[in-house]
Amino acid sequence: MRLSVFVYELPVDRIAQVPAEPRDHARLLVDQGRRAGVASIVHRQVFNLPEYLQPGDLLVVNDTRVIPGRLRLNRASGGNVEVLLLDPLTTDSRRWSALVKPGGKLKDGEVLRHLDTGSECIFHGRLKSGDSFEIELCFNDDVLSFLDRIGEIPLPPYITTSLPLTERYQTVYSRRPASAAAPTAGLHFTPDLLQTLSDQKIDFARVELVVGLDTFQPIQTDNPLDHKMHTEYYSVSQEVMAKVHDAKRVVAVGTTAVRALESAASRHELSGRTNLFIHRGFNWQCVDLMMTNFHLPKTTLLLMIDAFVGDRWRNIYASALENGYRFLSLGDTMLLNRHAEES
Repeated sequence: MRLSVFVYELPVDRIAQVPAEPRDHARLLVDQGRRAGVASIVHRQVFNLPEYLQPGDLLVVNDTRVIPGRLRLNRASGGNVEVLLLDPLTTDSRRWSALVKPGGKLKDGEVLRHLDTGSECIFHGRLKSGDSFEIELCFNDDVLSFLDRIGEIPLPPYITTSLPLTERYQTVYSRRPASAAAPTAGLHFTPDLLQTLSDQKIDFARVELVVGLDTFQPIQTDNPLDHKMHTEYYSVSQEVMAKVHDAKRVVAVGTTAVRALESAASRHELSGRTNLFIHRGFNWQCVDLMMTNFHLPKTTLLLMIDAFVGDRWRNIYASALENGYRFLSLGDTMLLNRHAEES
């Protein structure tokens, strides 16, 4: 396996800068496998999703909520520092792993200050993993109040415009604030669409996977299997696993819901930290259909798609590009069927 296999040309103007409005009016590419060697693809919109699900299906979502974890701070010298919080390192949430720019120029113990509020953070150097740094938050109230005061919702770096409403980067069913990025396939759902699915006897289940560092990490090794996966916290209840077992089909909304379910099944643990790397040859145990946005080249997410539908991901992506779909976090989405027949 070579990384060059997971490359496609993505024009910059196809990277969505704003979300579709309303949420469920984003485009939906429905993968129906191959017929006589030709990809069978239908182009719809997300509000058409109920047409492709059946009574007895189980829709599984990741209900994590994004924290305002992007901090724009200043050194005593006046230099700008950008911090992106990833995971708490202590139970009191005072110390975090973080991406820091320019982390390599800061000194251990250096105090960073938020100019508008005077709030302070302390830089504690590079973590042993080598990929992130340790940041101490200096606050007197609870951590979420502190972050609400000085932080911003961290949009991906390829989105160069700001969202007028930060709730637009949260799913309508989000709960516990914990993630560094949104589970973006879920951004397409509205309360009305969820009610329509419920009325159609499609069951609904929640899991949690806290989106972390691997969301921002492209694969940099020539053999993608040499890529180091970082751990992310997940939780799947016993009730949800029982629903998975009894469901006609399991429909996972987003790659993070996939990772939560398949981690619980393969690790035989309902919660914990997972570094599950899903690539070709993976032994699928839970997920039958996947709803997911279009991913960057050279990423573990694209390898997951390849593991799910095989080589036909190329035809799917080519069709999306030819038909004007918008890509990445704020873009359009697709419904993939692992069991779609090929002939």
